[in-house]
Amino acid sequence: MGKKTLKIGIISREDYKKRTIAIARGEYTPRKNEPKFWFESVQSMAQVLSSENQKLLKIIKEQKPASLKELELASGRKRGNLSRTLNTMSRYGIVDLVKHNRALKPVVKATDFKVEFGLNTSMS
Repeated sequence: MGKKTLKIGIISREDYKKRTIAIARGEYTPRKNEPKFWFESVQSMAQVLSSENQKLLKIIKEQKPASLKELELASGRKRGNLSRTLNTMSRYGIVDLVKHNRALKPVVKATDFKVEFGLNTSMS
């Protein structure tokens, strides 16, 4: 599988709300090249894409575990921790959790990340 770049934006919660309302009202149409996933701070993005979680993505991509149990063995991380981390990554479009033979199989969707933010990204 080739590289899949995920475009991530960073925007304050308040500006994200304004953006969502403007879209719902038809006052704003997102441009095609805009990020699809948004974090409210660089810190919150750094938590999800920490070095530890990047290693986890690499394990999933290279070893292709068929279940969380296999990933637990491969990564040395506890299943509860893995489950929380993978669910968060799934919300941001980084991984897919695919039901496979009554188990959840993690699949990496994004291998590269492009982050966009700036002082002038507010909707006002």
